[in-house]
This record gives sequence, C-alpha cells and structure tokens, in this order.
Amino acid sequence: MRTSDNLKRGSVELMLLTLLKEKDMYGYQLSQELGRRSSERYKLQESSMYPILYRMIDKGYISDRRELVGKRKYRVYYHIETEGLNYLEQIKKEYLSITEGILEILGKRID
Repeated sequence: MRTSDNLKRGSVELMLLTLLKEKDMYGYQLSQELGRRSSERYKLQESSMYPILYRMIDKGYISDRRELVGKRKYRVYYHIETEGLNYLEQIKKEYLSITEGILEILGKRID
C-alpha cells in the first residue's frame, strides 16, 4: 500500500472516530456529517467508508448494532469502544504533529 493511501485511510479513521466519539451514527449519517462539517469540501462515498468501518470493527475500535426503522428496514449504528478512544487519541497526536511539520515547511503556523 502506498504512503498516500495509508495517510488517507488514517485521516478517514480519524474523522469517523471523532464523529463517533460524540454519538452513535449510521453510515449515511456519518457521510453527511463529514460533508456538512467540512463545508462540503470533504465528501466520502458510503461505498468507500464501509470497508474502513468494517476494518475498525475487526480491530475492536468500534461496534455495530442493528435498529429496526419502520416495519422491515434496519439501520446499522456504529459505536466507538474504549479501544477506539485510545486509538483516536494516538492517531490525533500523530496527525497534528505531521500537519504542524508540513505547515512549518510551507511557512505557516498553527496557533
């Protein structure tokens, strides 16, 4: 896997876990919230998001639960677990450190 792929996947994990830290959400809701909070500059297709969610379930970072909506339709909600909170703090520190370094190279500072 290329470095850019790892960085992109890590960024998506960071954003999804940050949203799930606030409350449980379902896939479409996560996708819409990412767009809304980024002023529509960041769009994530649901089809690209689900493999990442499934991988985070496998690692124990999040769990999922099905909830009946209407008579026959189920909605899957995702919930951040303690392991996911720990992982979120770790990747947030790494991401901010890398971002600060890049901005310094570009001649900009975060205050």
